[in-house]
Amino acid sequence: MTVLIAGGGISGLALALSCHQVGIPFQVFEASTEMRPLGVGINLQPTAVRELFDLGLVDSLDEVGIRLKDYGMYTKMGLHVWTEPRGLEAGYDWPAYSVHRGRLHMLLYEEVLRRAGPDAVQTGWRATGFDTQGDEAVLMLENREGETKTAHGSVLVGADGIHSAIRRQMQPHEDEPQWSGAILWRGTTVAKPFLSGASMALIGHDGLRFVTYPISKPDPKTGLAVINWICNLQHDPSIKFRKEDYSRKANLDDFLPAFEQIRYDWLDAPALIRGAQEVFEYPMVDRDPLESWTVGRTTLMGDAAHAAYPVGSNGAGAGITDARKLVAAFLDYGLTPEALLAYEAEMLPVTTKIIVMNRTAGPDKILDIVEKRCGGQFDHINDVIPHAEMAEHAATYKRIAGYGIAETNERPPIIPAGARFVSKAA
Repeated sequence: MTVLIAGGGISGLALALSCHQVGIPFQVFEASTEMRPLGVGINLQPTAVRELFDLGLVDSLDEVGIRLKDYGMYTKMGLHVWTEPRGLEAGYDWPAYSVHRGRLHMLLYEEVLRRAGPDAVQTGWRATGFDTQGDEAVLMLENREGETKTAHGSVLVGADGIHSAIRRQMQPHEDEPQWSGAILWRGTTVAKPFLSGASMALIGHDGLRFVTYPISKPDPKTGLAVINWICNLQHDPSIKFRKEDYSRKANLDDFLPAFEQIRYDWLDAPALIRGAQEVFEYPMVDRDPLESWTVGRTTLMGDAAHAAYPVGSNGAGAGITDARKLVAAFLDYGLTPEALLAYEAEMLPVTTKIIVMNRTAGPDKILDIVEKRCGGQFDHINDVIPHAEMAEHAATYKRIAGYGIAETNERPPIIPAGARFVSKAA
């Protein structure tokens, strides 16, 4: 009676911690031979933070990240378009965080080992396929030496990312991830925080966008913090692209000239870019929504299920929510196909809407409207776009994505406090 988890990323580890919280046996298999803090900055909405707090990670999150206060949009000339509060400042009962993805990942990994033991995560084993044999799920695995083995459990969850082997077996004719034509260059730089000191800023428009926010508290001696930044340029989507990852080094000459103009009295984007020790490049891709995630005793979660464009600050959060919803279904239905289908029925429609919405109407679409109407130059923003129109756009996105203030604050916990798993018929 075990939950097999293929993939030890943020989603898979959140599922492991959630299983352990209620007493469900689990086993994680991760392709990497060594867990390392890869990546750059990400954001966690209060909906996801609530779930991490319920897992007992309040103090740990404050150690690895920073509580965001506000989120502002500016034209490429630096003119202010819109600012809204974030997290506690906005009236949520939980904060929003910006955090280095690698530090969050390692926090979850170390917590799984601390709570469940050093054998809870088996590294160096890549998922290659799955099967259902009677009342068992079977996971096929392979290591870098070409050795193979199988693992058996009551259910299998594919948390193996956007290039999921589990999904590939379910959808053998599916194309590779779809490229939007946008290339993202990402880095972190030690610098002075801007505006409130816990602000996220989006600058520019579709085709030329700069996003930045701090992912650490300022050093008490120097006043400097780790600042995450993202450069986004649009290219011809018919050009072939390389598969995205977190470790492809970038050439500044490929993108820095386009961002030399992003220089204001409160922000110097070129200086941030030049100050980074490492810069990573990858194409902005997603996958078309699926009609189903579940085959027999196997289902998908996180990017394996619903990879979306990285707008709206809900990528990692969606995987964390998947984990909690899955365990809630296990509590109701046992480690059964019925539990997997109940989870899918709840989460697939929500994440499908996010995938589609992020392609055309993410929260930063306000900047594109401003650029189209006035070229990013104005005397008064209300002459270009009324405040009410911006507020409605922001509220609509939150409502569809499932993290409106009232919805987040008023819903009951996904997993009730003190809940314990009782085995049901498999």
